[in-house]
Amino acid sequence: MSATMQDLEITLPDRPGALADLGQALGEAGVSLEGGGVFTHQGRAVAHYLVDDGARALQAVTAAGLGPAAVRDVILTRLDQETPGQLGALARRLGDAGVNVLVQYSDHVGNLVLLVADDDVAACREIVASWGSRRLSAQ
Repeated sequence: MSATMQDLEITLPDRPGALADLGQALGEAGVSLEGGGVFTHQGRAVAHYLVDDGARALQAVTAAGLGPAAVRDVILTRLDQETPGQLGALARRLGDAGVNVLVQYSDHVGNLVLLVADDDVAACREIVASWGSRRLSAQ
């Protein structure tokens, strides 16, 4: 995984084979999925996948006629999996700072992936950086 991971958000048709179309298009373009998933709600399927080459991923899904799609930067952090309440504690800090978490999932190696509004990225990065320092110093 590269240090500049991005989230590929893509709206898929709510039909059998749509996920296969997405996976094949990305695979043929050499794009590896490092985390994420697809969720269908009220007839709308939305995928969020962590990729290390957002431009190539976007080009691949566009060429395949899938979408609409967008690529955005993410913030990655670790939670102490042995301590219950870590997600709630970090999310409370973000919420108290006015940062709205749009999407949250985990990558394949256990990192927490956060996607926030563009205006909230700097504040989110600052909070996550202090969270990591606090967590590490508490051990």
